[in-house]
Amino acid sequence: MTEPDLTVTICSWNTVSDLRACLASLHPEHVETACEILVVDNASSDGSPDMVEQEFPWVRLLRMDTNLGFTGGHNAALAHRRGTHAALLNSDTIVHPGAIRVLLEALAEPGVGIVGPRLLNPDGSLQFSCRRFPNPVAAAFRNTILGRIFPRNRYVREYLMQDFDHNERRDVEWLSGAALFLKGELLDKVGGLDESFFMYCEDVDICRRAWDAGYRVSYVPEAVVTHAIGRSTDQVANKMIVRFHRSMLRYFAKHLISKVWPPLRPFAYLGAMAALGVRAGLFLLKNLWDEVVRRVQR
Repeated sequence: MTEPDLTVTICSWNTVSDLRACLASLHPEHVETACEILVVDNASSDGSPDMVEQEFPWVRLLRMDTNLGFTGGHNAALAHRRGTHAALLNSDTIVHPGAIRVLLEALAEPGVGIVGPRLLNPDGSLQFSCRRFPNPVAAAFRNTILGRIFPRNRYVREYLMQDFDHNERRDVEWLSGAALFLKGELLDKVGGLDESFFMYCEDVDICRRAWDAGYRVSYVPEAVVTHAIGRSTDQVANKMIVRFHRSMLRYFAKHLISKVWPPLRPFAYLGAMAALGVRAGLFLLKNLWDEVVRRVQR
């Protein structure tokens, strides 16, 4: 049996309707490119794995007994893949016709290790899915009161690459993990996702490791994927706020604080932990306030 060029891995947790739509969009891509589709179910309770088995017999399914998170789930799929290359895909995505073929062609270019499509919101508007590497200043302005006071600040604009029209192919620092295509030789060289990131920042991390290993990361707007953000994570919003900020601290420690003069590293780490703790606390307080308002208005 000839091995496929690509295995598409989908890590799913309680998103049965979105997963059904995602797999339906993948069927013509599966037929056109003969790619393998592999779903890892992270112990869903909504009937997702049964739906996959009954409605999509051409999809391989791995049932997990516990929730391994985004990174653990995808790594489990990568360990079972038959394809030369791999594509990490969110269950809340819709793949547009021809996208996989275009991305495979782009991935075949010499020196390229990772490629990703243009991501659109369900209303057709652009998602800023290719970005520059995060830094503490951008984090201070991104989705915070500082960002509201200074909505056009250059730190967020630069981080989100808002001055780029997103209509041309170009190398970028990192791409969203909602649809991330990885060359097989890159995976052989740098390994899979870093499981110290349960979820969040694992996409930034592997793109950074790709660049460090001498590979390019390319944004390919001719390929289009629609992405409905947060369908799994919105079910446990407060827990995800905590996980996001833990992952951001892990990222800063691994890639930025590790380069600080050793005697100053503990102070840099404590400073980052305090700043991210305050940021997370403000988000949690906002959610608490919003819930109080909702109850009062009932």
